[in-house]
Amino acid sequence: MILSQVGTVGLNRLSLREQFCNVASGYACKSRPVRRVTLASQRHGDYVNAVSAEAPVLPFTKDAEHLEKWSKSSWRKRKAHQQPEYPEQERLVEAIAEINRMPPLVFAGECRTLQARLAKCAAGESFMLTGGDCAESFSQFSADRIRDAFRVMLQMSVVMMFGGGVPVVKVGRMAGQFAKPRSSGSETIDGVSLPSYRGDIINGPEFTEKARVPDPSRLVKAYNQSAATLNLLRGFSTGGYAGLARVTQWNLDFMDNSDEGKAYLDVAQRVKEAIQFMNASGLSANHPIMTETEFFVSHECLLMDYEEALTRQDSTTGLWYDCSGHFLWCGERTRQLDAAHVEFMRGIGNPIGVKVSDKMDPNDLVTMIHSFNPENTPGRLAVIVRMGQEKLRAKLPALVQAVERAGQTVTWICDPMHGNTESCGSYKTRRYENIRAEVEAFFDVHEELGTVPGGIHLEMTGDNVTECIGGGASIEETDLSSRYHTHCDPRLNAEQALEMSFYVASRLRKRRDMMAFQALQGGELIAGEADML
Repeated sequence: MILSQVGTVGLNRLSLREQFCNVASGYACKSRPVRRVTLASQRHGDYVNAVSAEAPVLPFTKDAEHLEKWSKSSWRKRKAHQQPEYPEQERLVEAIAEINRMPPLVFAGECRTLQARLAKCAAGESFMLTGGDCAESFSQFSADRIRDAFRVMLQMSVVMMFGGGVPVVKVGRMAGQFAKPRSSGSETIDGVSLPSYRGDIINGPEFTEKARVPDPSRLVKAYNQSAATLNLLRGFSTGGYAGLARVTQWNLDFMDNSDEGKAYLDVAQRVKEAIQFMNASGLSANHPIMTETEFFVSHECLLMDYEEALTRQDSTTGLWYDCSGHFLWCGERTRQLDAAHVEFMRGIGNPIGVKVSDKMDPNDLVTMIHSFNPENTPGRLAVIVRMGQEKLRAKLPALVQAVERAGQTVTWICDPMHGNTESCGSYKTRRYENIRAEVEAFFDVHEELGTVPGGIHLEMTGDNVTECIGGGASIEETDLSSRYHTHCDPRLNAEQALEMSFYVASRLRKRRDMMAFQALQGGELIAGEADML
């Protein structure tokens, strides 16, 4: 059954074993290189040839023109927004010096591998799934919580791969997503004003004067927790836990009787049967595709002292990589072209992203893309749109068209969370129906323009929380107080996240069928034909 989900365009001459390898692993089996035909490849043939190469492509070289005046500390000459004011500068210097002595959390080669995967997402050959906490916390840190978040992302990726027929690039908002930008530097409760909570890496969530003072020792604690998280994630990814043979064992206990849990188990059983068939056909149960998975980590590049301290020069290429995470993004509040965050991120070798709201001007976006990706390297840059569904339908087409006219290659990602936050009594919440509506709008716009929807970016958890209203979980406004555990913004719970993955899979499947139909017709779809697929 899973083999029928792979798709026919560009794969019809492959053996069954090779087809399974491609959709399960995200890259072709070494026995035969594959060049898939996609909407993007029809427009950019040379680009797809570059993406299909085994060796990752550098985002730029160490002597690139735009690096002439760049260093990992050149950001200090610019205005740095959203930075804490530490009252004890000597302690800050000591903490940063300690992190400078620490090993990197990730490695340059891993970052280049992710860039190659994201290049495939830009071409429509893969799909990026990013998920995790709004903000990681010290108090909720545990192996079980990391495992459950990892497990639900595995479930979501299986649903998307099985239903959509494309590999899924899994990226966690983990091992570094501690700092949060704030719309105001202070908050007031019952007439008392204190500095805003900016994430556990900076200060504490408790509404007390002592807790809200920025504490440099938290930088070191965040580094240590990130290292421990990565250690566990690497163990899960390569130690057999994430093997496809365990696909039926990933369901979370509290989801056993839910509709989404049952739907997942149905998919998992069919995947298991396909695996048994492939084993019988000669694919070893010990093959890495069966026993391991790729998993990357990401966070917002916000706290500049911390990011600089973990930026290291790669001995093999001479490039500088921010080794605090594989993928970093520049937020809506810090993407000023003449400010510190853009200056820093334009010079690091990591694959990076930029958050974009309805406030973004199309010409400014083209300028920003050139600043971040001057050599137009596929997989280097993701544009993460966060608007709300109505504004997205109105504003996204002009942004996409401007980028297309400029000939720029980006991976378009949908963040349906941040444009849909609302207040419900004393709680911040989001409605599942609004989140799904924005995802639907994102796919619709790309379908209408003939461009590529490259991924989705969710704030979610593996916990059974009640923070977002609606969905199959049937959480109502009166349920918010039941299990509202977030330290910052509301997250989809595991059941809601899995429900979203089924919808995304249906849109990926529709897109795949459209490409196949278009290839058979040898041209553009006739008006109305897309809706018939």
